[in-house]
Amino acid sequence: MATDHKVKAMSGPNTQYDPVEVSALDPEAVAGNVRDALAAAAAAGTLDELKAARLAHAGDKSPLALANREIGALPPSAKAEAGKRVGQARGQVAQAFTAREAELAAAAEEAMLAEEQQDLTVVPPRHTLGARHPVSAMVDRVSDIFVGLGWEIAEGPEVESEWFNFDALNFGPDHPARAMQDTFFVEPADAGLVLRTHTSPVQMRSLLERDLPVYVAAPGRTFRTDDLDATHTPVFAQVEGLAVDRGLTMAHLKGTLDRFAQELFGADLVTRLRPAFFPFTEPSAEMDVQCWVCKGSDPACRVCGGTGWIEWGGCGMVNQNVLRAAGIDPEVYTGFAFGMGIERAVMLRHGVTDMFDIVEGDVRFSKQFGMEV
Repeated sequence: MATDHKVKAMSGPNTQYDPVEVSALDPEAVAGNVRDALAAAAAAGTLDELKAARLAHAGDKSPLALANREIGALPPSAKAEAGKRVGQARGQVAQAFTAREAELAAAAEEAMLAEEQQDLTVVPPRHTLGARHPVSAMVDRVSDIFVGLGWEIAEGPEVESEWFNFDALNFGPDHPARAMQDTFFVEPADAGLVLRTHTSPVQMRSLLERDLPVYVAAPGRTFRTDDLDATHTPVFAQVEGLAVDRGLTMAHLKGTLDRFAQELFGADLVTRLRPAFFPFTEPSAEMDVQCWVCKGSDPACRVCGGTGWIEWGGCGMVNQNVLRAAGIDPEVYTGFAFGMGIERAVMLRHGVTDMFDIVEGDVRFSKQFGMEV
């Protein structure tokens, strides 16, 4: 028996398909994509900006890349023309980005060369050394002066016992210098230790350690609860002088201080001694130097407070109680002692008007003094 078969006819290629109907392949759209790409390439100011523009206009998801994918859907008669047109557009964009990349790379290299340019005729920088602090150099100079006078240089601990710092120097238990407003006490409170308030404890240590006669100078750091201002600092350097021998008088003290001042500051420095009180000397005096800024003529002078004089240190004949505490017979031996501020010596010698310059640690301040003050 015959059977009817229905055969479905297959359609042939669409030879009448107009590529204009594919919007991505529209000639105006392709031309617009090219214009946008060329403008983006020209506007890129750095290689990173150019990379981003290239990705947007020539990358896999760019309009021209999407248009290229649509060519496969065209009939054979339209593929050639569309492929040629899109290929030329992509080539033009690629060439523009390559040319702009070369320009930006050359500009970046030129900028780098200009920034890193080295003048081979310039003397190379050498390692810059620091400078000795003027206080340290002044300590050495003071030490040299006393060594030249035949004295010894003595040292002592900065953390000192109350006995050496106060009791042995005739400071009574209720002396105001022991109070917290003047002295840094080391915890615990009953340890009997302080940060030395002066270098005078070296007096007693020297008398206990050396045979008589004794002529020692003791430079070192001291600590007091002072506020930092133009002429004071809570941590400062002193030099303590002590001479114990037979027949020493106030005249020997004055002669020593005059020689010290002349060696340190010159013969034209005006000084004075005025009566004072210190527990470890009797009689006692303060040594003042005339203000080097106003010479006593400015009542508003910040350095001297308008007095015309600046206190440099105290001095006097060693108190007999101090000699007895060291086991020395005051009927046979006498002595004199003095203590001077090193920072104030720097200020006097070099005209430094503010303690802040000394303590701030700016190497530019130290360098102007060189190795020798």
